[in-house]
Amino acid sequence: MASSMTDAADLTLDEMRSQLAPIVARHAAFDGWGDDAVAAAAADCGIDPALGRIAMGKSAADHIDAWFAHVDAVMRERLPVETLHQMGMTRRITSLVETRLDILAPDRESLRRAIAILALPTNAGHAAQLAWRSADVMWRQAGDTASDFNHYTKRMTLGAVYTSTIAVFINDDSDNQAETRAFLARRIANVMQFEKWKGSMRNRRMLRPSLTRFISRLRYPRH
Repeated sequence: MASSMTDAADLTLDEMRSQLAPIVARHAAFDGWGDDAVAAAAADCGIDPALGRIAMGKSAADHIDAWFAHVDAVMRERLPVETLHQMGMTRRITSLVETRLDILAPDRESLRRAIAILALPTNAGHAAQLAWRSADVMWRQAGDTASDFNHYTKRMTLGAVYTSTIAVFINDDSDNQAETRAFLARRIANVMQFEKWKGSMRNRRMLRPSLTRFISRLRYPRH
């Protein structure tokens, strides 16, 4: 144990947080999200409990934040950009969400407890931030480069799809979460239909005659 403590002491706080986060989540199913789960995870990893508390943050919401960041990282590893770009956009987004569910599946009780904590009024802002971050990570991994208003609407719609899917997922006892996957497929289809509609509206606006240009030509006719 002494040697592992020495090795752990060489880690940065960010590295400690990354190492502890999934272990804290595993303990949270039994100990709840809080210092007890952090202390148990620190013991498992050979990290000084005091340093573990510093690395993971003060609140349960901070611990959940660290776990979700870990899920983001694992998702990116399992579905690298090179793999995703061989798929169509609908399949990319669906695969990213399904991969997140696969990562979360072993810790559904911890996820259920995390959602209950994030649903508290005092954590509303933090919950919205985490949903936005998850959606942003997925769109970026899928290759989205939108920088206009679409950047925001895409993340808002995917965030809503993801959170509603999670609500189904935590209570889904079907084989291989078949009910959740069917629900997700329907919601993703709705999102992609919405994106196509937005694209058609943009094209119509581009083709629509400009009143300003028309008046300008009246005032300053071409020679």
